Amino acid sequence: MGAITYDMEIPSSISASKMFKAVVLDSDTLIPKIMPQAIKSIEILEGDGGVGTIKVINFGEGSQFKSVKHRFDAIDTENLTHSYSIIEGDALMGVLESITYHVKIVPTEDGGCICKNRSIYHTKGDVHEITEDKIKEGKEKAMAMFKAIEAYLHANPDC
Repeated sequence: MGAITYDMEIPSSISASKMFKAVVLDSDTLIPKIMPQAIKSIEILEGDGGVGTIKVINFGEGSQFKSVKHRFDAIDTENLTHSYSIIEGDALMGVLESITYHVKIVPTEDGGCICKNRSIYHTKGDVHEITEDKIKEGKEKAMAMFKAIEAYLHANPDC
């Protein structure tokens, strides 16, 4: 098994603590509400919502994928970090063992934040490469989701 790592940073005018709450703590209800065409529902299969919890994410009609299983690996609410892994589902495209994400929301001097995301694609067997198009597609979807959450927070400042 190999591993391919990609990093991405997304700036936002939303405060780090507010963005962390939306992206991590409230995501199970917020994302299906904001982007039902992308994420239809998120349900807990095992666990209490904390580290070790297994969830199923059911994609919306606009997605090429049906669902994935998501494992909550770590959280640090003081340092605004969160790690999780996609461990099963058609989004792994038969060539990936799993995808691990490490997310850190960093405050900026202007009161906003930067979302730093490291994606580690754990490949099966001899697969050593994921096409740039697939990586670009994943990054674009992550960026769109982040920007949709940001727009929602601007429109609903009391969240």
